[in-house]
Amino acid sequence: MSGVSMHRAMKRVAIGGLHTECSSYAPLQQVSADFNRVSGADLCDMVPFDFAAAGITPLPLFHDRSVPGGPVSAATFAAQRDEFMSLLEQQLPLDGVLLLMHGAMFVPGIDDPEGDFISQVRDIVGPKPIIAAAFDLHGQITAPICAGLDAFAAYRTAPHIDTAETYARAAVMLADALDGGPRPRVYWQPVPILVSGEMSSTFVAPCDRLYAQLPRIDRRDGVLDANLMIGYVWADSPRATAAAVVTATDATAGKAAAAEIAQSYRDARDALVFDMPAAPLPAALAALGGHSAILADSGDNPTAGGVGDRADVLEAVQKAGVTGALFAGIADPESYAALAAGQRQITIGGALGGGGPKVSLHVDSYHCVADCAVISCAGITLVLSKKRRPFHNFSDFEALGLDIDDFALLVVKSGYLSPDLRTLPRRQMMALTKGAVCQDLRRLENRHRPGGTWPFCTFD
Repeated sequence: MSGVSMHRAMKRVAIGGLHTECSSYAPLQQVSADFNRVSGADLCDMVPFDFAAAGITPLPLFHDRSVPGGPVSAATFAAQRDEFMSLLEQQLPLDGVLLLMHGAMFVPGIDDPEGDFISQVRDIVGPKPIIAAAFDLHGQITAPICAGLDAFAAYRTAPHIDTAETYARAAVMLADALDGGPRPRVYWQPVPILVSGEMSSTFVAPCDRLYAQLPRIDRRDGVLDANLMIGYVWADSPRATAAAVVTATDATAGKAAAAEIAQSYRDARDALVFDMPAAPLPAALAALGGHSAILADSGDNPTAGGVGDRADVLEAVQKAGVTGALFAGIADPESYAALAAGQRQITIGGALGGGGPKVSLHVDSYHCVADCAVISCAGITLVLSKKRRPFHNFSDFEALGLDIDDFALLVVKSGYLSPDLRTLPRRQMMALTKGAVCQDLRRLENRHRPGGTWPFCTFD
């Protein structure tokens, strides 16, 4: 027998969750086919933690994740939730649950989907088991979420490069509590500020400083894990807010840490600006001139919830007579099918309901790979994708046989640039374009967010 099992029985911990963020302004609802499911040993491998050494038997349920998009249909969420709860009940009795969540799901008719989900998990397993969760820092936090959890950890980087580490932080707190440590609680304080990730990147001021303080707060007596939640700005929802969230074994220490983190974010609000040069599309193109450059089409960014089908930038580049540009990419399943059927005259733009101009193209040549058509036409190269997807990693371009260095201008549907693209020695510019994740926040319809939320209104 192992050293662990010789001294105590293995603890039973279920693992799973739901992971997406949803723009309430996007016209395309997410359905079950939009989610990729991970289960079994692959799900356990997502968490870099030695469960066996901690005396834990992991019981993987499933983890459903999608490319961010529009609202999740009520039927899809109900099916995911009900299946998860059924599988959870089959694993009873349990000593704990590890939930891998995002926190920015929007479901029509349900104000707090993750709160609903976590509350049901708690109802099924009962009050004794430890429930720990890992969230994206762009998740929305509510009282039901905090009440249902014993431990909470969130990403500390945006763009996100610490997903696995965050999962491990949540697992460590769960394991320590199961090993006889004091039972933790989650303390939170809402902060009435809502900005985009592009205004709160952890790679630049002020959020680089705000997030650097969190590990130091973790080391305080009675505190286990400190978090600053930026929230998700493109969902017009009553729960839309930033928040400080602290896992602690001492109530006084936990509440004090949450108050301190919340105040530090309030104090920094006027310094929350875009993490890269940004301008409306015409000015952005003019600013790039003839330099080697990368242009982010921010309003239609699929990794923030945009549809990914708009052709505004393509039209503007054509009108400006720019050549040597690579567009990666535009989603248009109809045009993709037309190419496959032998057509060489296609019309791009708004195929999935995202709006914007229609652009006619005569295709000089193309090749298909990985559900994408790489098109050459009129001195530009366009990646036409069969499905909504981003092109943010060098591997995305390598898989298509494209060398970024061959193009003077790279256009991607993105807000802040991915860690890969940030390293390119190019002039970098974010175009403030239209779409479901428009960065001009004051133009967003604002009917349901809590009153007094900055920058939708001012407060002292």
